[in-house]
Amino acid sequence: MKITQYKAVCFAILAAMLYAISAPVSKLLLREIPATLMASLLYLGAGLGMFLLGFVRRRKDKERAEARLTRQELPFTIAMVVLDIAAPIFLMVGLTMTTSATASLLNNFEIVATSLIALFIFKESISRQLWISIALITVASAILSVEDIRNISLSFGSIFVLLACVCWGLENNCTRKLSLKDPLEIVVIKGFGSGIGALFIALALGERTSNLPYLAMALLLGFFAYGLSIFFYIYAQRELGAARTSAYYALAPFLGVGLSLIIFQEMPTISFIIALVIMIIGTYFTTVEEHNHLHMHLAVTHEHGHVHEDGHHTHVHDQPVIGKHSHVHTHDVYTHSHKHTQDIHHVHSH
Repeated sequence: MKITQYKAVCFAILAAMLYAISAPVSKLLLREIPATLMASLLYLGAGLGMFLLGFVRRRKDKERAEARLTRQELPFTIAMVVLDIAAPIFLMVGLTMTTSATASLLNNFEIVATSLIALFIFKESISRQLWISIALITVASAILSVEDIRNISLSFGSIFVLLACVCWGLENNCTRKLSLKDPLEIVVIKGFGSGIGALFIALALGERTSNLPYLAMALLLGFFAYGLSIFFYIYAQRELGAARTSAYYALAPFLGVGLSLIIFQEMPTISFIIALVIMIIGTYFTTVEEHNHLHMHLAVTHEHGHVHEDGHHTHVHDQPVIGKHSHVHTHDVYTHSHKHTQDIHHVHSH
C-alpha cells in the first residue's frame, strides 16, 4: 500500500472516530431539541464551522491547491444535498424510538447500501471479501431490526435508521463523484444546503426550542461529527473509492456503541451481542482485501489537486512546480500492474 493510501485509511478512521460521537450525544440533545430541527442544526454546524476554516485557509494559502466545483458536477451536488436533508431526519426520528447503541450499530448497514449502490449504479467493483462483509452485516442488521423474534415484528426505530443508511449510501456515491474537487467547499455546500433545507421542514412542522445551550451544543456537535468527519471522509474516497472507504468508516458504529453503553448505562440484550459479534466479523473482511492485476488507464482530461510523485501524474509544466497543486491536465493511455484501490484513477471494470 502506498503512503497516500495509508494516509487515506487514516483519514477514513479519523472520520469514523469523529462521527462516532454523533448518535449518543444526539440522543442526549434530543431531550430538548425536536428531531428535524436537530438534523438541521447538525448540518448547519458543519457548514458554519467549515466555512470559517475555509476563510482562514484562504488568508494563509495564496495559491489554490484544490479544484472548484463546476456546473458539470451540479446534478451530483443537488442529489447530495437532498439526500443529506432526508438521512439525518430519518436518523434523529429513529433515535427517538430505539436505543442509542442499537442505532449506532445499525449505522454499519451504510456499508451495505454504499457498496451495492456503488456496484449496480456506479459500476464500482466489489471483491469477494466485501461480499462476505455485506452478507454478514445484513444478517446482523436484520437481527437488530426485529423487535420480538417470536412474532417477527419490526422495530420502527430500526427501520428509520436503516432508511437513513440507504440515503447516506446513495449520498456517499454522489459525493464520490465530487471527490476530485475541494473537500472543504463540498462540506460547506453540504452543510448549509442540507441544514437550511431541514430547517425549513422543521419550521413547517412547528418544531421550536428556546434552550440556547442545547442549540450551541448541537451546532458544535455538527462541526465535529459531521463537518470535520465528512471533510476527512471525502479525502479518503479519493484514494480508496466509495465502497472501501465506507468499510473503514465502519469503525464508527462500534465506537458509538461503546459510548452509548457508557453514557446511558444500557444493558445489551442477547440478540444485540450476537449482532455485534457478526458485525465485527463482517467488518474484518473489509480490511483484508489485496487488489493487484494488469489494468489499462484510458486517456482522460480532468482537474483536481495532485502531486507529481504518485506515479500517475507525469505531465510537465513550463515552470517547476513543487508540492500539491490543481489545474486541468491530461492522462495518456498506458497499461501497468500494481496494488491499487478504487481511487479516482482506478475506476476500470473487472
